[in-house]
Amino acid sequence: MHTIEPYYNWRHLYIASEDPQSPMYGYFNSEVEFTDRIFDHIIHPQWDNFGCETLFLKILFVDYSSGYAIIEFLGEWNDAVHNDIMRLKRDIIDEMIPLGIDKFILIGENILNFHADITDYYEEWLDDVPQGWMAFIGLREHVVDELSDYGLDQYFILGGQLDHLDWRTKKPELLFKKLQEIVSRRLDF
Repeated sequence: MHTIEPYYNWRHLYIASEDPQSPMYGYFNSEVEFTDRIFDHIIHPQWDNFGCETLFLKILFVDYSSGYAIIEFLGEWNDAVHNDIMRLKRDIIDEMIPLGIDKFILIGENILNFHADITDYYEEWLDDVPQGWMAFIGLREHVVDELSDYGLDQYFILGGQLDHLDWRTKKPELLFKKLQEIVSRRLDF
C-alpha cells in the first residue's frame, strides 16, 4: 500500500495545503517519512490524515467559482466502527460548503472496503447541497454493492459509466463538465 500515491498531475493547478480556504491548509506531508498506516500496512506519505483510523484522502482540486471539489480516497471507509462519514462531513465537507462548493467528485478506486451504519450524515450532506450533488468515480463492485445494500446509493451518483471513467486523462474542468453531463442526464429522469 505504500506505493499507492494520490494523483499528482494536477499539483501545478492546485495544492490544498497551500489554499487558505481549504480545510487542509497548512497540512504538512513528508516526502520521505512514512507515518500513517491502515491496519498493519504503511501508506504513502502524500495522503492526508483527517482523523479517521483507516480512511485517508487528498483534495486534488477545488474550483470555487464553479463550485466543485475533487477528492480522492484511500483505505477502508468504516461508518460502523469509526463513523468515518461524521469525520468527513464535519471536518472537510462542512468547511467547503459555505465557500460555495456544492458538487463533489469523489474518487473511490482506492476505497478497499465500505462498512455502512446509519444514514444521518449522508442525508445532511445532501440537504446541505440542494442545487449540488455527490458523485463517486471508480468504485469497486463490492463497494457499490455495500452502498446499495444500505440504501446509500440514493445520496450519490454512482455506478455505470462512472465506474469506468478515465478521469486521469482529463483536466479538472473537463472532468467536471463530463460529470455535469452524466449527472444532468441521470437527474432528468
